[in-house]
Amino acid sequence: MSDNFEMREVDGIDEVRFMPQGVCSKLMNLKIKDNKIIDMETIGGCSGNLKGIGSLVIGMDINEVVKRIQGIPCGSRPTSCPDQLSIALKLYMEEKSKVTV
Repeated sequence: MSDNFEMREVDGIDEVRFMPQGVCSKLMNLKIKDNKIIDMETIGGCSGNLKGIGSLVIGMDINEVVKRIQGIPCGSRPTSCPDQLSIALKLYMEEKSKVTV
């Protein structure tokens, strides 16, 4: 598991804490249930954009979110907050598969 990723289950909801790398945001807190994002909070970064992204992904299946946002750059940076969110979700899926096996 990555040093910048934590996951725990609380009352049937998976809570993910992810520290993005190479972007302005410093922390992403996600709540996931039944493979869908039910809440997202981002600390740091472009507030309006990140609130917009959070609003758009709430209720979406995480596989669809990853498919839509992975690899998006930010200006000359090779990554972005959306791309970092996709990395967090991929780490979550990897960790979740270990737990359920």
